[in-house]
Amino acid sequence: MEQTSQLVQTITKGIQEKKGKDIVIADLRAIEGAICRYFVICQGSSPAQVEAITESVGDIVREEAGEKPMKVVGLENAQWVAMDYGDVLVHIFLPDVRHYYNLENLWEDAAFTKVPNAE
Repeated sequence: MEQTSQLVQTITKGIQEKKGKDIVIADLRAIEGAICRYFVICQGSSPAQVEAITESVGDIVREEAGEKPMKVVGLENAQWVAMDYGDVLVHIFLPDVRHYYNLENLWEDAAFTKVPNAE
């Protein structure tokens, strides 16, 4: 459990390195049948920033936690990239795509933690 919490913190650090905004951590542990323990959701302002955030998360998690994502999908158009770390799924959106899919509402039974935007 401690390892998963540390992974979430390391992922958040990777997002903040590239100025990812509106980071939300959804704790799904209390939801029966959830596909993982946590979602980390954020957004970038352009496809290039979404790609940069994805790369940053991958690099920092590999360096600090020694883990690689099992799968990364969505880089071809970089509107919504999902990174699968098993217990943690990272969702990196463009703002309008994030609003359209509204994962926070879809998983409204989760406990949410909002991370302040980095200055």
